[in-house]
Amino acid sequence: MDEVLLIGVVAVVAIVGVHSIAPRVGVAAPLLLVLLGVGVSFIPGMPEIEVESEFILLGIIPPLLYSAAVALPATEFRRDFRAISSLSIVLVLVSAGLMGLFFMQVIPGIGFALGAALGAVVSPTDAVAVQIIRKMGVSPRIVTVLEAESMFNDATALVTLRTAVAAAGASMTFGEATWDFASAVVIAVAVGLVMGELSVRLRRLVPGAANSTAISFVAPFAAAVPAELLGASGLVAAVVAGLVAGYRAPKYLRPADRISERTNWRTAELLLEGVVFLLLGLELTTLVTDVEETHGSVWNAVGIGVAALGLVLCIRIAYIAPVVLAAARRARRVRARHERVEGLGQRAESHPDPAHREAAARRVEQHSAYADYLENRPLGWREGGVLVWAGMRGAITVAAAQSLPADTPLRSTLVLIAFVVAVGSLMMQGSTLPWITQRLGIAGESVHDEREREELRDLLSGVADMVLADDALRARDGGAFHPEVLAAVRRAVSHARAEDDETVGHGAQFLELRLAIIEAQRERILEVRGMGTYGSETLGDAMRILDAEQISLQLRAEHPDGDD
Repeated sequence: MDEVLLIGVVAVVAIVGVHSIAPRVGVAAPLLLVLLGVGVSFIPGMPEIEVESEFILLGIIPPLLYSAAVALPATEFRRDFRAISSLSIVLVLVSAGLMGLFFMQVIPGIGFALGAALGAVVSPTDAVAVQIIRKMGVSPRIVTVLEAESMFNDATALVTLRTAVAAAGASMTFGEATWDFASAVVIAVAVGLVMGELSVRLRRLVPGAANSTAISFVAPFAAAVPAELLGASGLVAAVVAGLVAGYRAPKYLRPADRISERTNWRTAELLLEGVVFLLLGLELTTLVTDVEETHGSVWNAVGIGVAALGLVLCIRIAYIAPVVLAAARRARRVRARHERVEGLGQRAESHPDPAHREAAARRVEQHSAYADYLENRPLGWREGGVLVWAGMRGAITVAAAQSLPADTPLRSTLVLIAFVVAVGSLMMQGSTLPWITQRLGIAGESVHDEREREELRDLLSGVADMVLADDALRARDGGAFHPEVLAAVRRAVSHARAEDDETVGHGAQFLELRLAIIEAQRERILEVRGMGTYGSETLGDAMRILDAEQISLQLRAEHPDGDD
């Protein structure tokens, strides 16, 4: 027990240390952790490390995917859902099939089903690329596509792997395999929807940010475990639960709950990701020894792994090219249709029904925002180049390979091939991705759209003015607000903060009115989020500012003299 605790302490220190020095050396922390693990694995006397795949697939990956899904920009996800679903589902299935044919030819003794299983293992991309390109200032659209793809294609690959392994062990028709795949996904989506909604509503009921965050830590497992018991994909369920929780949180959760959740999940992500990449490197000697003792040809497996890495990249290039062309055509169609939509909106202005006029104006605004999004954040050949090269394989590839049944023919060789693909991809693509991004000329693009932020600030300022100008505005006791309170609130709103002396001097009425304005502004943010008028990052920043202001106001009201 003492040894396990010591290893845990050393691992945490190593993870924190690597993340501290990574920015100074200009290398992504996950890559350094893999290299550190590989180096440690070759230390004489170092015991062999072999981790059960279930520990990674059900103990580490679900919370990581859940956390990423919670933070996924909802607006951009909806807008690029077609491309995301194509990359995360169709591309994985195509890659698994083509790679299955390749492995069947170069690895004697395995059929197409087992080859497709290994093809599914090496098909999913890893989210480590998102960490790299986000720091490079790449368009948020590319970041969202890559992040969403890496979440969903993990689940697609594992469902495909399970179906292929079942087909290899028993005679299954194509229809049976298709039904097995589809039912696993549908059941998982249903479980994720239910568990995501239940977790948010339960967190709304419990008092305290710590209690709420504790429930959020359980949520990915509450979705994944029932899905697995029902024969579905736990990863799909965890991702769907995260998407639901992330979308519903601004409506149901308290500001302190949201802030606490973000902070604590960042810590959890740091440690969980670090453990995964450390283990990835530490397992190298164990794999090599096992292959030497069982099959005797390590270099043959390495050669096949290198060839497989080149082939999956070629498949990705061939697939992304038409995806980029389709995105360009869609942008042109949307822009061409925009004039017609505006014309319909103008004609609706004379309609006698106010509801009809409002619906028409809403449609014009939504379509205009969508057209601007496609025009200002294009998906051209340069962005396609980043999508290709950022498609790195990672920890899920090795974990999935280790989930192959123990009686699988040439199992150790297959796992080593997957390891070579994963580590080779991380080293080659991960180390050169910043350079590729700069050479393509899309590094350093502004992640923050200041014009959009300014427009949203004006919109929220208008909401505050409407609340203050409302003739029906009354305090909680039914009386009118004192003029000095109204003036103080106007000054506080104009400065986007509440001054200590004003909070203390005007007491409960100031706090009540200020919180009412913040709540109205928050509701307006949720409205425009549904319309897609502003980007998710802009809306998220505005929501976080409102949360911080509300918490600050409440703390100052509780401790007017600054006492604890």
